[in-house]
Amino acid sequence: MPNPVDLIRLPNGLSLNRLICGLWQIADIEKGGQTLDIDRAAGALDDYVAAGFETFDMADHYGSAELIMGRLLTRHAGQDRRPLAFTKWCPPPGPMTADIVRAGVQARLDRLGVARVDLLQFHWWSFEHPAWLDALHEMEALRREGLIGAIGVTNFDAAHLELALADGIPLATNQISFSLLDRRAAGLLTELCARTGVRLLAYGTLCGGFLSETWLGRPEPSAMPDWSRAKYKRFIDAAGGWEAFQAILAAAAEIARKHGVSVANVATRWVLDQPAVAAAIIGARVTEREHRRDNAQVFSLVLDAEDRARLDGAMTAAKPIPGDCGDEYRRPPFLTASGDLSHHLAAIPSAYAAEAVPGRPGRLRVRSGSVWEPLAGYSRAVRVGGRICVSGTTATHGADRCVAPGNAGAQATYILDKIAASIAALGGTMEDVIRTRIYLRDAAAWEPVSRAHGRTFGDILPANTLLGAGTLIGDYEVEIEAEAEVTV
Repeated sequence: MPNPVDLIRLPNGLSLNRLICGLWQIADIEKGGQTLDIDRAAGALDDYVAAGFETFDMADHYGSAELIMGRLLTRHAGQDRRPLAFTKWCPPPGPMTADIVRAGVQARLDRLGVARVDLLQFHWWSFEHPAWLDALHEMEALRREGLIGAIGVTNFDAAHLELALADGIPLATNQISFSLLDRRAAGLLTELCARTGVRLLAYGTLCGGFLSETWLGRPEPSAMPDWSRAKYKRFIDAAGGWEAFQAILAAAAEIARKHGVSVANVATRWVLDQPAVAAAIIGARVTEREHRRDNAQVFSLVLDAEDRARLDGAMTAAKPIPGDCGDEYRRPPFLTASGDLSHHLAAIPSAYAAEAVPGRPGRLRVRSGSVWEPLAGYSRAVRVGGRICVSGTTATHGADRCVAPGNAGAQATYILDKIAASIAALGGTMEDVIRTRIYLRDAAAWEPVSRAHGRTFGDILPANTLLGAGTLIGDYEVEIEAEAEVTV
């Protein structure tokens, strides 16, 4: 009997359903401390498998989701075809040694009860802490060892996804928000995927249930009872508000009536039709009514040119969600269920430590650990009073490894994160930068480097000088220095 849920094969050979069952609701159900009955919950998931939904997505922080999935996998042990288990590892920023990464991966294996994770997806809170690259390289070593089937990331913007790929990480997927309301992934990220073969796993396709008949013509709610709808109400507000949202919802409802399907089918089909999207993630219900029959209708739905034009017209009333994918977790406006995450980000340990300069009261410095700093006699950054000067910075990772050799744009992304971390360690922010200077090995690389600079400083607009130096050594394509003024 053919599987009613479409399958797709990724370039790395991994086959998965185009509709993935997401288990995030387990975390919400268990947030009070009472866990689900594992056998009963696994039985509910088995009903999805019987209906053709064989791919499941979870995370280390989704309550007992991995344990429930492990019980489901036990039921299918020894079968030629078994469910696929995708999970995420979301460690707090800090050193990512081989032992730390192995322990994180082993915890996923133990909870799932498997010898290999089908797809292990990595999330990192702040790219200013460069250990995320260490983590991914250690995960790649464990993939070659056979503990991981494929490596993915979650909530990576296009610049940092390109950086990871340029540094040699064979990423298969990037899991990001993508919907009729949140179309950020349709830009730079889709272009990068077309060049590299990375595919997108889309969540939030129904905006926490807002993209459904239930909310059509309804007045704007004043409060949200659960974290998912609280989160996506923030997306609605950022996209132009309730009126703009209702215009998109009304267009989707007209199309749904035309084809005899649900609004959810239309919203999901639109996302699945985007060229970089491998699959959309839908919520799997383990204690409530499920929507398997309705969800399966998406594969018989074909949106025609008229349908797409109607949706495009409705979208013109909305504003683009600001920034790139994943920015909602890292910078304002924080479009998460808990809102402003600045306190969380401020609690993340700095990649570098400020130290007083002996014999020079009031002077602080930061050293990044490069072998060149003690050899050449300089600090990564120095603060005197309110002035912070950042030395010419290259894409040196750790003591002496060059990141993303040959890719000037990716190196610029890494360097700007390094500069941000240096300034932060000295009590400033990138908003305090008043001047930058960029040196290029090859003047022809000006555009990707300028775009990286623009992503960081587009709202800050420091004075800038761009020079074609031609004298950088080794694999280094770009060097950047910066100066900041901090209000004392």
